[in-house]
Amino acid sequence: MTNINVDLVVRLIKEQFPQWADLEISPVKFSGNDNRTFHLGDHMSVRLPSAACYAAQVEKEQKWLPILANQLSLPISIPLAKGDPSDEYPWAWSINKWLEGETVSPGNINDINQFARDLGIFLIELQSIDASGGPLAGEHNFYRGGPLSIYDEESREAIENNKDIFNEHLLKEIWELALDSNWNSNPVWVHGDIAPGNLLVKDGILCAVIDFGILGVGDPSCDAAMAWTFFDDNSRKIFKSVLKMDEETWNRARGWALWKALITYNGNKNSNKAIAEESYKIIKIIVDDYESEKTQRKFALKLD
Repeated sequence: MTNINVDLVVRLIKEQFPQWADLEISPVKFSGNDNRTFHLGDHMSVRLPSAACYAAQVEKEQKWLPILANQLSLPISIPLAKGDPSDEYPWAWSINKWLEGETVSPGNINDINQFARDLGIFLIELQSIDASGGPLAGEHNFYRGGPLSIYDEESREAIENNKDIFNEHLLKEIWELALDSNWNSNPVWVHGDIAPGNLLVKDGILCAVIDFGILGVGDPSCDAAMAWTFFDDNSRKIFKSVLKMDEETWNRARGWALWKALITYNGNKNSNKAIAEESYKIIKIIVDDYESEKTQRKFALKLD
């Protein structure tokens, strides 16, 4: 893997954008996995794919983000320039407008219920933009917006590997319910990675959405996985209500959350205790929420 550091970025800027060569360059606090991000002066950021499998994201972002930004009420990442591959760095890269804010955490939002509403409203806006000609789910965005069945084998393997830890039959039930339906409406825009690290808050309120590297068009269920990874019971219900998701789409959203938590737990249980514990908690939340929904449905049927 290419060693992506401040010195490399300094040289790339000097060679390709000499007008900005005098600006200070420094790493951002949370850079992410798919790309390495750096401050460029006070108002820009440099974003470089960290591996070949992420390189196609640059062209996609350059083409579509300016179009989407004009139709969204919240600020999103906007490319200002595109860097070319060089002898030192093999892929295209981006210079983006810097967006102020801090990544969201339970401790820096004023009201989790309002945050759920605001995020739901943003996603509805995104889904409402004309998706004609947009990039269909595929390898370029790790199939976000596509059918969950692409991850069936590795999900079942993770369940099998951890059946001494979790209720195997219940996890299979949740997973198979997610696979039982498909998105049969027109494709809509999906961010693909709605997660705390890609949501910025200012003064406790959602203020911007960043990192559209796995942007695509398709099934919006993948963008609701945060319902189980961040929200509590009440804010989860609010989030679902704002999104107006039918039960089948909601089941697929739960499936996306379960898949990611399962493979993360399975891949880290022996090497990274903190990440494994967080994934364990998410799986427990998913299971508890599912069992609660089943109980409520049974009670409703009895009342009928």
